[in-house]
Amino acid sequence: MTNPFAHDQVLHLVVFQAVLLLILLDNIWITRRVRRHLPPGIFPMVSVLVPARNEERNIATCVQSLLAQNYPCFEVLVLDDQSSDGTLGILKRIVATQPGLQVLEGEPPAENVVGKNWACSQLALQARGELLLFTDADTCHSPDMLRGVVAALIGDHADLLTGYPRQEVHSWGERLLVPFFSWVLYCFIPLALGYWLPLPILSSGVGQFMLFRREAYLVIGGHQSVSDSMAEDMNLVRRIKSARLRWRVAHITDLVSCRMYHSGWEAIDGFTKNLFAVFDYRLLPYLFAFIWLMVMFWEPFIVMLMMIAGKASLSQPATIATCLALAVLLWLIHYINLGIPLGLAFIYPFTILANVGIALRSCAYSLGGHLEWKGRKIARAHLKWL
Repeated sequence: MTNPFAHDQVLHLVVFQAVLLLILLDNIWITRRVRRHLPPGIFPMVSVLVPARNEERNIATCVQSLLAQNYPCFEVLVLDDQSSDGTLGILKRIVATQPGLQVLEGEPPAENVVGKNWACSQLALQARGELLLFTDADTCHSPDMLRGVVAALIGDHADLLTGYPRQEVHSWGERLLVPFFSWVLYCFIPLALGYWLPLPILSSGVGQFMLFRREAYLVIGGHQSVSDSMAEDMNLVRRIKSARLRWRVAHITDLVSCRMYHSGWEAIDGFTKNLFAVFDYRLLPYLFAFIWLMVMFWEPFIVMLMMIAGKASLSQPATIATCLALAVLLWLIHYINLGIPLGLAFIYPFTILANVGIALRSCAYSLGGHLEWKGRKIARAHLKWL
């Protein structure tokens, strides 16, 4: 029976996946190399800044891990962003026994200003440190975190250091959705080029962990300069690049962990909020990217199933096997690097399918003005074609 898929097309997929594998391996080497610096002679003061809204499940663990840092000079500031749960009460109880913690009560954001960005701006105004570390309230930090990242930032002469925490995933929604974003950035953004070329598309930042030199943060206008952005981390990196400042991505999974969401539905809503925003609401590149991901990871899988069922010829089994093996390697190596359960690498077609579904949902909800997060309405997106 004639195979409906062209042999040359599958070969092209093999070549493309091989290029992605090289980018992935190079990025892993680059991010780990950043951590190979000796501690500085003098550690600068660090202000650890945590915006928190409705984080009663996470805030105590996060704050206690930050207060336990093995670092000579730092402060921890947490801003309660008008939480409607028990977040503020938990923080006040911690302050009673931990005077090193400063708790701020946030003001409401202006119209069309994203709450997290406004919270970070308020925190930055109160910070005294030479370095500013913005981290999310759902993170947990090892005692040596500050020593490790400050040594990396100073040793690599960076103005901004960011990295991907080890993601804890428990429900199936989390398992299928949470690892996808870091996988895309590791495989599709070659850091070796991103560090040298001013192209915005070659930017990679993680809002869960961003360590700035204060002067660099002020030069780019801080979070106020991206006040209406749902993808503030990517836009802050782009502003650092535009200002010709130095940014680096470091391997930090041994230092920071994070459970972004506590259910599949939370993960769906969270990525619906962010996914289209990462593409700056540019519809055609957005659709092309997800259609290409579907073709790249589902076509060889479908061909293999058709071969097994006798519906396609066996004229290219070696090519199909190579394509499938490269696909598994792309996911497996990334999951090993970031400490994600390895078994999830073997269900990558369903990871792609789930994220394509979220991509369509994100586009529809963003353009329709139906997005809401933690009780706040998110402004309707302005569509761009390219």
